[in-house]
Amino acid sequence: MTSAADLSLEDRARLLTGADFWTTAAAPGVPSIVLTDGPHGVRRQIGASDHLGLNAAAPATCFPPAVAVGSSWNPELARCIGAAVAAEARALGVAVVLGPGVNIKRHPLCGRNFEYYSEDPLLAGALGAAQVQGLQNGGAGASVKHFALNNQETERMRISVDADPRTVREIYLPAFETIIREAAPATVMCSYNRIGGVYASENPWLLTTVLRDEWGFGGLVVSDWGAVHDPVASVRAGLDLEMPHGPHSTAKVVAAIEAGELDEAVVTGAAQRVIDLARWAPSDHEPAPDLGAHHALAREAAAECAVLLRNENATLPLGTGSGPIAVIGELARTPRFQGGGSSHINATRVDVPLDEISSQGADLGLTVEFAAGYALDDEGDAESLRAEAVATAGRSGVAVVFAGLTESEESEGFDRPDLAIAPRQVELVRAVAAAAPRTVVVLVGGGVVELESWHDEVDAILETFLLGQGGGAAVADLLFGRAEPSGRLAETIPHRLEETPAFGTFPGELGTVRYGEGLLVGYRWYTTRGIAPRYPFGHGLSYTDFAVDDLAVQVTGTDSATATVRVTNTGSRAGSHVVQLYIGGGPGPVFRPRRSLAAFRKVALEPGESTTVTLDLPRRAFAFWDVRRGDWVVAPGPYLVEAGRSSSDIDAAAEIVLDGDTIVEALDMDSTITEWASHPVAGEGFRAALAGAAGGMPADQLLELAGSMPLGKALDMLPGPAGDEARARLEAAVAAQ
Repeated sequence: MTSAADLSLEDRARLLTGADFWTTAAAPGVPSIVLTDGPHGVRRQIGASDHLGLNAAAPATCFPPAVAVGSSWNPELARCIGAAVAAEARALGVAVVLGPGVNIKRHPLCGRNFEYYSEDPLLAGALGAAQVQGLQNGGAGASVKHFALNNQETERMRISVDADPRTVREIYLPAFETIIREAAPATVMCSYNRIGGVYASENPWLLTTVLRDEWGFGGLVVSDWGAVHDPVASVRAGLDLEMPHGPHSTAKVVAAIEAGELDEAVVTGAAQRVIDLARWAPSDHEPAPDLGAHHALAREAAAECAVLLRNENATLPLGTGSGPIAVIGELARTPRFQGGGSSHINATRVDVPLDEISSQGADLGLTVEFAAGYALDDEGDAESLRAEAVATAGRSGVAVVFAGLTESEESEGFDRPDLAIAPRQVELVRAVAAAAPRTVVVLVGGGVVELESWHDEVDAILETFLLGQGGGAAVADLLFGRAEPSGRLAETIPHRLEETPAFGTFPGELGTVRYGEGLLVGYRWYTTRGIAPRYPFGHGLSYTDFAVDDLAVQVTGTDSATATVRVTNTGSRAGSHVVQLYIGGGPGPVFRPRRSLAAFRKVALEPGESTTVTLDLPRRAFAFWDVRRGDWVVAPGPYLVEAGRSSSDIDAAAEIVLDGDTIVEALDMDSTITEWASHPVAGEGFRAALAGAAGGMPADQLLELAGSMPLGKALDMLPGPAGDEARARLEAAVAAQ
């Protein structure tokens, strides 16, 4: 293939912007390629192009979106989905699939949370890396997005994020870093927002210093669609490809080079990366994917993603003794299985929950009766719909109510106003629960919702989020016990909005959003502040029981460790358990969250079976970002390793001691008296001089009184001859260091 160095300046500059909405520009010896949306399926548009999912697309399998896959806690599942999406992409002529999205769920009201995995960076990074590997091993390039700090839809094209450096490094960048280092994605998509006032598309610290210089990324950086404001500034910062076509970008880049405002070598490098991306172009003879097998995978995946939140008195699974079943709720007949916006897939088929429940119920000799209960568009007579549902529930042995968020209530492009589901649905759930002997609620939606107004009145709650086109059959499989619920929450469900970490700062004001909660995102907030949410991160029930014991942790290397823990299925059914290892706080000079996820593993066990799970705890699991050094540091001392079934439910704990890094800060006259006195090298001599200069005051009392004062200021304030003598002693001690 042609080298960028062989092309004219104008041809090189032309490669840096799209030819149209979905294809890159061609040049002599350089073919154009197709990029298209596809976090959980391929949205290959066949008519007019748009970025909001408005126009027709070719049929493709709609797999569970990231909100559901996050709850699977299973990287292998994400890898399989990625491989299937790649096969369909190549068959549709697509070279690069725009996904996965790995932004952190800072706030439960973000309208695009359905496209993201988790509130935790370790979980998001592991799942994202696996999906990228599946995509790229299957022959399609991946585009990890949205880089970075893109955590809301309100003013998403221009909002400026104000976050402290440590929070950025420990919460918002690690998922991207994991994917870059472990999966080498073909592309990274920069986000719309500004960071500290600088657009991500023009941010050299983000696109070059961190992404390329620190992490070693060698792929292409593409803009989100319409994210480029100044093509010259973007190329200079490290952007390679502006999408879609920028009508004046080529001329502006050429003019900047000719004026000496842009280094031609930068343009040549970017053009070469566009050329290199063409290696992902599919052939003209790609095999047709097995869409039947892909639908089966979508159904299997959906079953693994649902989370059983509540199951009083073993209400689930349903069986021959459950009696007549009332299925209530329009969402059972008109399923919502994906989010709205750019990721919207034209599904090859859709399993309808009502049909699947009716079919599986009939297999058990159970009758199934349906009542809509509400209208999705808020039309119709709410009272008569509810009355019909209550009557139906009263004739049943168990009522299964489908409730949740409609597409008009959440989507890409806007954030939700609150955590509530529609009042008509709340009233329906409560009325049905009062009429039916037992009530199961199946929750549907791209984010968590408030449960308080009806939680204690129902017997079981199955959180399905958005399960893709196989979700209807998967829900039936779970309700009747053909599948075992093994999902675990990848985000916290709060009691109410006011207890969430970013309440009061989301979604910002006057063009800026301040991440005032810092490191305390999601479960880190709840565990550190001692707040019990409605359901914690990592929570999920099964139809069987597990025992977790024999936790042992050994230091195995330079500030790394290996943990082993035994898991036993003590119940009567096969099932899966997710072992979650947390680091509990930690020593050192900085604040630490009470718990941070450090490793996890999902294991499937037959009844009575035990297994010993081994998990590595790398150095990074114990490290914090030292803003003074600009590097990761492990503080010496004890660390608590906890094995739990959620962030709030800990089964076992063990303590280890790490040697850590020798933290020796450089001292100067702006360093405080306490910093001088506690310094591992200078401290002893300084403390001796301080005792001699204290004028009879005990040194510890002096430290308590003036320890926070910079040494230079303290010396300036020492009065008279006695002060001169004390100053001389301290200055001599300083000089000696």
